[in-house]
Amino acid sequence: MDGEGGGVIVTIRLIRSFQHRNIKHVVFNHLNLDTTVEAFMAQVLEDIKTRPGLPPPLRKHAYDTMKIEHKAHGSKTSDPVINKENDEDLILKPERTLKACGIENETEISFFNRKEYEQYKLDSTTVW
Repeated sequence: MDGEGGGVIVTIRLIRSFQHRNIKHVVFNHLNLDTTVEAFMAQVLEDIKTRPGLPPPLRKHAYDTMKIEHKAHGSKTSDPVINKENDEDLILKPERTLKACGIENETEISFFNRKEYEQYKLDSTTVW
């Protein structure tokens, strides 16, 4: 599967709260990798407004940043919430296409509020 044919499958990890590990996975099928990150973020924000099974706090959160969490068959981070390493390469730049950012089939992408992420990087304490 690729951007030319039927598109790819991507999982979005909606991170509502870093401290409370409030994360919900949402799958997007038939994604065209020639879509810009900015357009894809708008698509996700529009989709989650009406997607069944998402509580209102997840629907209305101020998501503004996407970051590659991991790719299929790749290694995962030891942090249970988000990969805090390599921001320069893994945070998606809005003006670039998904393909140019390295997104491929079965990539998992975290979608979160950047300000909250920066605070979490300073203090990674989680609350249960």
